[in-house]
Amino acid sequence: MIILDGNNLTLDQVKKVLDDFEEVQLSEDSMKRVVKSREAVEKIVQEGKVVYGITTGFGKMSDVLINKEDAPDLQINLIRSHSCGVGKPFPEKVSRAMMLLRANALMKGFSGVRPVLIERLIELLNKKVHPVIPEQGSLGASGDLAPLSHLALVLVGEGEVFYEGERTPTEKVFQKLGIFPLTLTAKEGLALINGTQAMTAQGVVAMNEALNLVNQAEGIASLTIEALNGIITAFDDDVHQARGYAEQIDVARRMREYLKDSKLTTEQGEVRVQDAYSLRCIPQVHGATWQTLNYVKEKLEIEINAATDNPLIFDDGEKVISGGNFHGQPIAFAMDFLGIAMAEMANISERRVERLVNPQLNDLPPFLSGKPGLESGAMILQYAAASLVSENKTLAHPASVDSIPSSANQEDHVSMGTIGARHAHQIIQNVRRVLAIELFCAMQALEYRDKTKMATMTKTIYKNGREQAPVVENDRVFSKDIEKLAEWLLTKDWNTLFTKTEQEKVL
Repeated sequence: MIILDGNNLTLDQVKKVLDDFEEVQLSEDSMKRVVKSREAVEKIVQEGKVVYGITTGFGKMSDVLINKEDAPDLQINLIRSHSCGVGKPFPEKVSRAMMLLRANALMKGFSGVRPVLIERLIELLNKKVHPVIPEQGSLGASGDLAPLSHLALVLVGEGEVFYEGERTPTEKVFQKLGIFPLTLTAKEGLALINGTQAMTAQGVVAMNEALNLVNQAEGIASLTIEALNGIITAFDDDVHQARGYAEQIDVARRMREYLKDSKLTTEQGEVRVQDAYSLRCIPQVHGATWQTLNYVKEKLEIEINAATDNPLIFDDGEKVISGGNFHGQPIAFAMDFLGIAMAEMANISERRVERLVNPQLNDLPPFLSGKPGLESGAMILQYAAASLVSENKTLAHPASVDSIPSSANQEDHVSMGTIGARHAHQIIQNVRRVLAIELFCAMQALEYRDKTKMATMTKTIYKNGREQAPVVENDRVFSKDIEKLAEWLLTKDWNTLFTKTEQEKVL
């Protein structure tokens, strides 16, 4: 059970809600703040005070005063008019994350919504009713207006949802489950959509996948080291302590653990004096990606507990301030960094693939083919990896350096953070396939070595990997192997591959 209080949600808890469908409840103590905040909004409306978004229009029309009897129309008009998302929907997991994060933000008690609105979000979350939310259309300030409007539509019984594997009009699902649509009142529409929960939700999903991948990348690279009789000396602790980066030191330590009882690795000068960078510099490159992931994790854990709507209500309504917490710049930067760091994981992996298949760079059969010339073997697998790497270079162009004014120049600087988050997630899908290609090629290269000499842990990876992609005896449609391996990397918990002692050392 996860208890939302607006302040203490962690990425691990979010993962449990998204992947394990752990039930969510609302903190009673935090709900008291929500009630007081709502009372402040109702007082503002009754007294006719001029407060942005409560008794005025929005954006450039903030100087238009709204009568209190028109407050419900103001809010529903906002939601309908701002539901301008386009393109294919976000994955259900991202939609689910958006509901969770929006509810958590509202539980902070700065937004002025009724408790029933937050309760409805959690009811839909627990019943696995997920809004259909188009991916494109957000500038990342004033928050994720278009995506969150599609989320808000569902609360009033409009729009569409994913339920039990089908895309269905919200009204039909509500009738089936006995759920009544809400009528939004003063400030509630604005409080639902003025926030960064689309970019942050996509960021959290991308981050969870990235953390799995970088762990897996070290294990896969270890198989490549063995297949190429790589030099273990380069991972000596003294080398990495001499530079001082904790993440680099940790990667080198884990590589030593993966390979500690291998008879296929070599020592410096035994076969070669030194390896190519894609082997020798694994701790330096992978370690730098870990540094970036640590930064991104820190920003996401702040943002998932942040009040990001506008205006915010303080001191029981005595202080209501229009600010800019909806601006997504911190997450925009973090998502661009995430995409760049993960793209590099594919860059160095593709170079290892080249060393596995190029007969000029190893002592293995050309392209790992059993019948070179008659059969092409893994030749085009390297092409596919190179294509994915090239695509990542385009996707890794920072979205955060762009800004286009909106709302008649009232909103004259925006973050494009949602674009950055979407691109980071796309990059991660490509990285997974490049790593799947490396794993495939490394396993096939090991067919030409004495597999009894493999390290205990790499042998475990090899054995499990072979269940997804059998030994290549003749050319076949390798696309199927790569997709199956990529799906395995996405869905398989590598904790289950190793003993508890091994897990503690490398995961």
